[in-house]
Amino acid sequence: MSAAAAALVFLAAAGPAPSSAASPHGRLPGSGGALPASRFVPGPCPKTPEPVAALSKARCGFLEVPENRARPGGRTIKLAVAVIPAVSAKPAADPVVFMAGGPGGDTFDDLPFVIDSGLNKDRELIVMAQRGNRYDQPELTCPEIDRFNAKSVAFGWDAAQAKQLMLKAVKECRDRLTADGTDLSAYNSAENATDFADLRTALGIAQWNVYGYSYGTNLALTLLRMHPQGIRAVALDSPSPPQVTILPWGWGSAREGIGNILDACAAEPRCKDRYPDLRTTLNEQVRKLEAQPLTMNARPPSGGNPVKVVLDGGTLLNLIVSFGVKPVDLPAALTELGQGNPQRFAQARAKDSVLSLGQNAHGLTQSVACAEWVAGTSESDVLNAGRRAFPGWPESVLAQVPQLPFQYDVCRVWGVKDQAAEHRVATVSSVPALVISGSFDVKTGAGYAKDASRTLSRSTSVLIPGIGHWVVPQSPCAQEVLASFLARPTAPDTGCVAGLSPKPFTITPK
Repeated sequence: MSAAAAALVFLAAAGPAPSSAASPHGRLPGSGGALPASRFVPGPCPKTPEPVAALSKARCGFLEVPENRARPGGRTIKLAVAVIPAVSAKPAADPVVFMAGGPGGDTFDDLPFVIDSGLNKDRELIVMAQRGNRYDQPELTCPEIDRFNAKSVAFGWDAAQAKQLMLKAVKECRDRLTADGTDLSAYNSAENATDFADLRTALGIAQWNVYGYSYGTNLALTLLRMHPQGIRAVALDSPSPPQVTILPWGWGSAREGIGNILDACAAEPRCKDRYPDLRTTLNEQVRKLEAQPLTMNARPPSGGNPVKVVLDGGTLLNLIVSFGVKPVDLPAALTELGQGNPQRFAQARAKDSVLSLGQNAHGLTQSVACAEWVAGTSESDVLNAGRRAFPGWPESVLAQVPQLPFQYDVCRVWGVKDQAAEHRVATVSSVPALVISGSFDVKTGAGYAKDASRTLSRSTSVLIPGIGHWVVPQSPCAQEVLASFLARPTAPDTGCVAGLSPKPFTITPK
């Protein structure tokens, strides 16, 4: 264990432990003495772009924590927190804390989906913007990268000009953040997890449940490994286990998820009859577009003026992986593309031209990706993983892992230290765990649930057919299973899963 990691474990151990003296709502009585290294300061709730009704009843504020716990006396940062009351008049004593995806996803932007999924039906719901997110101080949003993303639709996925503009935006953001004194290497999963451990003790919570999706599962497993104190149960939605989450890993997820979508169409008679041999269509279109990209004007789905978009093989793949085209529409969209009508994909690409400033904390994204996912891997590892996933595809497509183009060049600019060895460790635990996957997930493939659960001795795994990334908000059955798990972590009711099948695919007239 490194000195930094040991310091983190010590900080958690110094906090209050679960106690029979806790109040009926799981709160621990206060104690005197010096202020802890981290503390909660009440304050106003974040002003979100779209009002979130639940925040009108929430208790909010900031968790003040050291930016880098390995540097005593260093800078303090503030993380936005909201405690949302339970709907029930008699809530359970143990609240649930939510961990958003990303890394860098806006936690408060996710709140409507979390509330609609019933997370606060019987328990308080606690949310905290992960360090660097919007509403934090400082926030590691990068408008430079947001502006590049909006412009990138006019270039091929791996175009030299796109790479040049992206690296320029990344450098401008990095230079601006470091000039303000931000320690980019402190924005990692270990510090992030310790923030949540400190939040539990700062709020005086004896015991809580953890629910995360996507990167939030990576973070939840890191928290469970480093700071297991006070964790009653852990629910992992669309898991991304730390020990296997490396950059080339994206290719296996893409192959598995796309393969499951195409197989489901082949198993549905109407879909199979209307859209035969989709794998051939996909392979042909990736090769064709990579050899001869399409340049056209398309209008964003939200409206506005048409914009110039370029569709090449890499763009086609990434529109599928990012759910630019929904799985139920994918067979129709691929067939239309093969027949000379690229409109669905062009419109999906035009959607990316709509500028959205500050929604994603790119600083956290890059610090985590570079230190934990990219470190210890190489461009050849990505290419070889791509070749295994999609044999025969152009190497120009396979050289860039889905969703993270030019990532090795980006990390050379970003310049954070390698933390892979400390982070890529399996979590061994007997804390009850629920692992939820969707068969159509092309971002974190359902097969990785096995890696997540292998070392969790009291885990229950469920696979929801026909659902993509972040399962619970999309599946009433998954919501039932999660509620049952939170009520009885060692014996959840998974009965609703039996007999589930994907929704019918979109069938267009011939």
